Amino acid sequence: MKIAVLGGGPAGLYFSVLVKKARPDCEVVVVERNRRRDTFGWGVVFSDGTLGNFRRADPETYAAITDSFIHWDDIDTCFKGQVVRSGGHGFCGIARVRLLEILQDRALGLGVSIEFETEHEGLQSPATRGADLVVAADGINSKVRSQLAEVFAPTIAEGKAKYIWLGTTKKLTAFTFYVRENHHGLFVVHAYPFDRENSTFIVETDTDTWRRAGLDAMSTEESVAYCERLFAEELGGHRLMSNKSSWLSFREVKCARWWSGNVVLIGDAAHTAHFSIGSGTKLAMEDSIALCEALQRESSVPAALQAYHEARWLEVAKLQRAAKVSQTWFEEVRRYKDLDPQQFVLSMMTRSKRVTYENLRVRDRAYVGGLDRWFAGQSGCEAHEPAPPPMFTPLRLRELTLQNRVVVSAMCQYSAADGLPDEWHLVHLGGCAVGGAGLVMTEMTNVAPEGRISPGCTGIWSPAHAAAWRRVVDFVHAHSTAKIGIQLGHAGRKGSAAHPWEGADSGLQEGGWELLGPSPVAYAPGFAVPKEMTPADMAAVVEQFRGAAQLAEEAGFDLVEVHMAHGYLLASFISPLTNLRRDEYGGSLANRMRFPLQVLDAVRAAVPAHKPVSVRISATDWIPDGLDEEDAVEIACMLKAHGCDLVDVSAGQTTPESRPEIYGRMFQTHLSDRIRHEAGVTTMAVGAIQDWDQVNTIIASGRADLCALARPHLLDPHFTLRAAAEQNYRGPGVTWPPQYLPARPRG
Repeated sequence: MKIAVLGGGPAGLYFSVLVKKARPDCEVVVVERNRRRDTFGWGVVFSDGTLGNFRRADPETYAAITDSFIHWDDIDTCFKGQVVRSGGHGFCGIARVRLLEILQDRALGLGVSIEFETEHEGLQSPATRGADLVVAADGINSKVRSQLAEVFAPTIAEGKAKYIWLGTTKKLTAFTFYVRENHHGLFVVHAYPFDRENSTFIVETDTDTWRRAGLDAMSTEESVAYCERLFAEELGGHRLMSNKSSWLSFREVKCARWWSGNVVLIGDAAHTAHFSIGSGTKLAMEDSIALCEALQRESSVPAALQAYHEARWLEVAKLQRAAKVSQTWFEEVRRYKDLDPQQFVLSMMTRSKRVTYENLRVRDRAYVGGLDRWFAGQSGCEAHEPAPPPMFTPLRLRELTLQNRVVVSAMCQYSAADGLPDEWHLVHLGGCAVGGAGLVMTEMTNVAPEGRISPGCTGIWSPAHAAAWRRVVDFVHAHSTAKIGIQLGHAGRKGSAAHPWEGADSGLQEGGWELLGPSPVAYAPGFAVPKEMTPADMAAVVEQFRGAAQLAEEAGFDLVEVHMAHGYLLASFISPLTNLRRDEYGGSLANRMRFPLQVLDAVRAAVPAHKPVSVRISATDWIPDGLDEEDAVEIACMLKAHGCDLVDVSAGQTTPESRPEIYGRMFQTHLSDRIRHEAGVTTMAVGAIQDWDQVNTIIASGRADLCALARPHLLDPHFTLRAAAEQNYRGPGVTWPPQYLPARPRG
């Protein structure tokens, strides 16, 4: 079997080592443009887990790498004059040139032929003639990928930041982040040791700062001098070094397919992941392991290449997703520059969602214990010992104090008659309140009969409704320390619908009612076309919301929320996808917000000044030309200016075509994060928040002030009590009913 490997970086060399070791009879030729021992960059970093993969694949290479690496467990972040250290992470660094030497020597020793100083021409290279397998390990600018672009279907996205990969003679003892601001802007350094004398020193900044500093017009030498001056204190007299260094924008490479016939892509030719989440070299060498294993298992080359792709693509996709989130955090790092160092570091450490609060506690209990004490102090409960987990700290909204940060999200039950809540709602909401949540929200409670989603939806448009709700509110106040809020809404064009268990997103066949909307556009096939609202219709709806807020006060609710999300009436005014008006209520975002803000003003005026009013929004429509994150920040600023105390940040559901870009745990939290920091408003995160560890992570890192959970409370109304038990916590922030005291942790 003849194998041609195009590219002699770590991916190509490691594959040639593994395949030659497994199949000594193979003819393996590596074509490499550089001279032996040439390289760019400085160090390569691996995790302990990656080293374990190397040990299993080839103990000899593993031994040589471990003989040459430097190991550390800590991450240091230097920010605002403080150094915050977190331990237990487990990394090793090795000089890139040393890694190449190890792989070159091992390959040559096994009988691999390496053609140095040879520029390949992709599939037209002489080495590929008669080859049974062609391995394209030719990097981010892969000629092979370009030649078969119609098969591999690559997409290449350029990042928004600029970085330069330098080295320094400063000896570091940890993975180190330096954050420094000057009159040009904010710069971040990603640094780590790679041998006993030198360290990698990657300087990253946003494009605007890069230009303001004049770095776009500087030579490499001038750029190095600028960075030395900027980080003189951190370098402590040590110099920065360049090695084919230049300012770059990270390029994310994705391919729909990695193989065609007897040709396969590995490493950066197939995929890239931002350097802030790990090493592209790690990905490349793990590709080599998987490809070699597939070749040994399968009976033909095409079958092996398909098996390789199937074995690797999901793992790579997960890492690329995490890397993209991490990349975005660093590109937008100036959003967090005003945070306390402790919270800044935690936000950075948990940026990709692969590391959580409890995961950090496992790695370094003392570090997270300090975070608990710091956050408790920020929340005004530092006197308690031990310090409460972040989720059990209080939050004050006007004169309302919630005992913890857990919220039972509004969940439609479709179980009311004529809008009246009954025993089902009493048990459902009362059970969640007894279960320890700080705030329990009603389902979307409609301000008029024609504002309901379905005939089974609750409402509050008469004294009878207020009295029925009073029964629920009184139970919550009498038997728990939870607070209870009501979510006021109007379904608009999504109304007159069947119960979801009778057919999702379908209109009533009979017994329906007239729908209202900003424009005569039906929500979906099977739904009636809404009436385009007149100013008189809008005035009537404003009064309905005002009246509902007054009735909510009579019922004793602690908080009132206005529903402006999910494609219901107010949301359909806000989104350009559903508001096609040409009058003062359509067109610009300010015009589209005019009617929703009139509703908010009416509700705020009806709710006593000491009680908070919140608003739920869809921060993005997840559809081209719809609302986006920048719009959401502007919307939140408008809401804040009109007396909104809390923005409940949801997303999508504007139209049936709305689909999240990425769905998974905490998938909407980044929207709350951005709104909280850029609009300067208190936020509540919602969206696949699944457990108490995620709640602690979100709250402590400053991504939200509250976490609303829906499905977890359907599965376990006592979610918060269980969270306290599992964390062995029995202090303030969670109240156990006397009847449940036997289940409380003993402390």
